Amino acid sequence: MRTYSATPKDIEARWHLVDADGMVLGRLATEVARILRGKHKPMFTPHMDTGDNVIVINASKIVVTGRKAEQKQYFKHTGYMGHERFTPYARLFEKYPERVLERAVYGMLPKNALGRQHMRLKLRVYAGADHPHAAQQPEVLNLKGGGTR
Repeated sequence: MRTYSATPKDIEARWHLVDADGMVLGRLATEVARILRGKHKPMFTPHMDTGDNVIVINASKIVVTGRKAEQKQYFKHTGYMGHERFTPYARLFEKYPERVLERAVYGMLPKNALGRQHMRLKLRVYAGADHPHAAQQPEVLNLKGGGTR
């Protein structure tokens, strides 16, 4: 018995559309990261890009639980000593609602070239309901009903 390893000719990337209206940030991010990596496929291989493309619409309607809306902060360092920058969740969500989901998904992907490739090439997040990817004929994923498993 041999371990299966996907090859580039075996990989077929599909397009998925996710409506984030009323969904919890962390739960949505875990499912999106899972689809980006390809863990939902039986041919998943950790060192190959076996994942699918994901389009997320209505990112401005994502919700967070508890007191995260007031307490959560995003950290950034400028590179100079003592120059930490903290951005409150409420301010980032008000100005750039897409970045909140992008940062949550990034935190769940591997920190290597493959993880950066997933973010750059396979994830598209839009604050509203419109997206320019109708030609790809994405299939609608219903993540509100308990996931895609």
